[in-house]
Amino acid sequence: MHGPPLVGWLLVVTGSATGLSCLLRMRAGCAAAPGERRTARDEGVMGLGMGLMAVPAPVLDQHPWGPPLFVVAFGAMALRFAVLARDERHRFHHAVEAAAMAYTALAMGTGGGSGMAGMAGAPGMGSQAGAPTGIPVLTGVLLCYFAVYALATGIRMLPAAGRAPVTVTGPRAGSLLEAPELAAACRLSLGIGMFTMLLTM
Repeated sequence: MHGPPLVGWLLVVTGSATGLSCLLRMRAGCAAAPGERRTARDEGVMGLGMGLMAVPAPVLDQHPWGPPLFVVAFGAMALRFAVLARDERHRFHHAVEAAAMAYTALAMGTGGGSGMAGMAGAPGMGSQAGAPTGIPVLTGVLLCYFAVYALATGIRMLPAAGRAPVTVTGPRAGSLLEAPELAAACRLSLGIGMFTMLLTM
């Protein structure tokens, strides 16, 4: 990943933790509503993918097939989410998110270096080492999108003024995996992570 190693490691931790929590929600059967288990699985895969992409380049033995593999995988996910968005509108965001991941991987793999360390060199995608990669206008649009998404998601998570606290009763009360706020927190985490990855391009 391009950018300071500390930022990369923070994204590794954030993406991996988000991905694992989403997969645990799916495995535990907490996502009971139609489509929620599938959503938890997809968000888990994206979180783990984000964590893997964010590993600082000097740590891994870079291979030239790494970035293209991410491009194909996330590009396929983006197409799938776009098709599902016809029936499930929230899938539109997932399509944008997966497409942004594919775009980031493409920018990582178009340089003269190997693997994710090569971040420059292709026409229109940065031409000198250390220069910004990607298409500036597209990167800016995606940055605005994820900034607005993260802010909107965070605001929705705030308790409404004057709302009485909701108490959960029953034998399964208190389970963190069952808390609806966890799903929103996962989406917020992915949105912030994607914003950060775009910012370091």
